[in-house]
Amino acid sequence: MSLALSFLLLMAISQRSVSDPTASNSSDSRKLIFILAGQSNMAGRGGVYENKWDHVVPTESGPHQSILRLNAARVWQEACEPLHADIDVHRTCGVGPGMVFANWVREPAKQAGWGLIGLVPCAVGGTRIREWAQGTVLYQQMIDRIKAALASGGKIGAVLWYQGESDTVKYEDAYSYGALLKKLINDLRVDLNLPNLLFIQVGLASGEGPYMKIVRKAQKEIRLPNVKYVDALGLKLESDHLHLTTQSQVQLGIMLADSYLDSGLNGDGDSSQASWNKTKLKLLHALLLSLFSIL
Repeated sequence: MSLALSFLLLMAISQRSVSDPTASNSSDSRKLIFILAGQSNMAGRGGVYENKWDHVVPTESGPHQSILRLNAARVWQEACEPLHADIDVHRTCGVGPGMVFANWVREPAKQAGWGLIGLVPCAVGGTRIREWAQGTVLYQQMIDRIKAALASGGKIGAVLWYQGESDTVKYEDAYSYGALLKKLINDLRVDLNLPNLLFIQVGLASGEGPYMKIVRKAQKEIRLPNVKYVDALGLKLESDHLHLTTQSQVQLGIMLADSYLDSGLNGDGDSSQASWNKTKLKLLHALLLSLFSIL
């Protein structure tokens, strides 16, 4: 490849970045918001032993000034582990997937014009999906927290949902799980007036009862637009054989982030920008190698 051709291609790629409308609207006040909902493995039990958290925070879960959380008083503050400490108040919280997720997406989000990542913790341990149905306390609290998060501006990127362990105890709960999850997703979209709201669910890694396979099957068979599935099966569990370890939470956070980024930063299933960013990086790398070989 000639030096002139390499230079022209490099300029073309750079021009695409400048002319990208999402990049031209960059502002530190633009907030991309994510809802963290479900039960204990979303709330985070990484590093919790005998109801005490070991306070070990992996680098991937560390705080950053551009990552905020909506606290129990519905006020934005800089986020740090444990994210759900004032939400899932009847249990000891530790490391969950939320901070890892936020750290993994914050730089691509920044490049797309989003200056802040806003996390809205809503998960409560030991809850069945029936307790999240429209009209219940948990559902209304989640809706109220989402609306409070949006009051100061911003856009919802996705709902991250990890729940179902408590629905593996009784056959009737496991059998009805799929229908109730579909209704929950549809109700959220209607009540938030977001028909294309991205919903990323986590396939169970464990269960409290014998019907985990039924719940997992129901999760996999959800056929709604803009619903994605990330499988946690096989991730290492704590000694209770129910909760993910700290390192597993790190892995899960990255898996969730990759799923979100593959969906596109608009959260509407349009992956064109995300795909272009990945292609652009590969092209830039190849062109730089070519230029160095010439020089």
